Amino acid sequence: MAKEYRIEHDLLGEKRISMDSYYGIQTLRAKDNFSISKVNLSQFPKLIRALAQVKKACAMANNELGLLDDKLCDAICSACDEIVAKKYHDQFIVDVIQGGAGTSTNMNANEVITNVALEIMGYEKGRYDILHPNNHVNMSQSTNDVYPTAVRLALYEYLCKLQNKMQILKDSFFSKAKEFNDIIKMGRTQLQDAVPMTLGQEFNSFGLMIEDDISAIEMTKRIVAQMNLGATAIGTGINTDSKYAGLVKEKLEEVTNRPFVTACDLVKATQDTSTFVQVSGVMKSIATKISKICNDLRLLSSGPRTGINEINLPKMQPGSSIMPGKVNPVIPEVVNQVAFQVIGHDITISLASEGGQLQLNVFEPIIAYNLFQSITMMCNASETLAFKCVDGITANEQRCKELVLNSIGLVTALNPYIGYQNATLVAKEALETNRSVYDIVLEKKLLSKEQLDEYLKPENMTHPTYSKDCKL
Repeated sequence: MAKEYRIEHDLLGEKRISMDSYYGIQTLRAKDNFSISKVNLSQFPKLIRALAQVKKACAMANNELGLLDDKLCDAICSACDEIVAKKYHDQFIVDVIQGGAGTSTNMNANEVITNVALEIMGYEKGRYDILHPNNHVNMSQSTNDVYPTAVRLALYEYLCKLQNKMQILKDSFFSKAKEFNDIIKMGRTQLQDAVPMTLGQEFNSFGLMIEDDISAIEMTKRIVAQMNLGATAIGTGINTDSKYAGLVKEKLEEVTNRPFVTACDLVKATQDTSTFVQVSGVMKSIATKISKICNDLRLLSSGPRTGINEINLPKMQPGSSIMPGKVNPVIPEVVNQVAFQVIGHDITISLASEGGQLQLNVFEPIIAYNLFQSITMMCNASETLAFKCVDGITANEQRCKELVLNSIGLVTALNPYIGYQNATLVAKEALETNRSVYDIVLEKKLLSKEQLDEYLKPENMTHPTYSKDCKL
């Protein structure tokens, strides 16, 4: 009858480990210690794959330096490849929020890779006399360089995904900008009528805001690609060959097909988490912009009878349990809430970065957790906003036109032709009598009907113009 468990030992004693488990004693202790978020590493597959890629690169470097024999290196690399291929992810059972600066995460990876590799070589799990989690899989490494490097690699992948999702949203806004290009509407400042514009211009500005953020993400990826692998404990590279740091960087690029740069000063890089604060700052900026856009969409679609009602959002679900016929802007609302969460994550990340002491910041797990959450939520929110809202928006063209013609702000377009003083008098009378600017200008014979119609053409009100008829 096969054994049901194995005994493993560590500094603190021994524990029984199920023979079905690929993790070992240190992982099990961490599982018992950190029942915090109830969110395990297995829910972040990009981080697990990144850990396996880092471990493979390290094994390859150690092998080339003659520190790890071919048989063990091949087994470790094969085990890492299987984890990259999404196998054994259920064995990463440690809570993502943990003490120890990520040591539990690193050891979870070391133990799983070791036991998978042992089986590949034909041995039972737990035969650490053949292949050891610390001596072999963790050779030339420390949690303090492995964990942040894996986080950066995972972040790089998350940011690539975010760029793709935001590209979808940008394209949706630009498509609507073309569709609404000729629809005249009233622009507003301080929630008051300002001057005319087109609905296309408004939606084009939304697309450009998203485009700027996509560029910001690209710049952020270059910062994320700077790593401290080879630093080991505090950045001095203790327990490594002098050629190791440069070689392992080359191996990691080979394994990941991503560009990486070894930090100029590994002591500084090991304690400095400001890169993560920069990434979070970009996420905060993205969240702020997208939330502002969602506010605008809700305002522009408000009503339908008593609001602005210049656009119609897709009807996604009934809006009330008591008010028949009510439909709410639920997609912009949920995206607003994602933005609030991302901004809150930024505060946590800033505090965690500031809380680092001396040669290491032990709070990287909460930083990583919040960054991964922010990017994942924003990926989902961007795609949801594009597909379930923006793509289905329609314009109330006649309503837009009526608001322009009835707006006091229309008089601003006539300033160059009738002068500011006359324009002020017209605006005042229009407000007091509830009559249109158009009618009052004709009544006072400030302009002919032909002139007024010409000056109030959409193309003359929504772009820079200069006319020889200008009085100023």
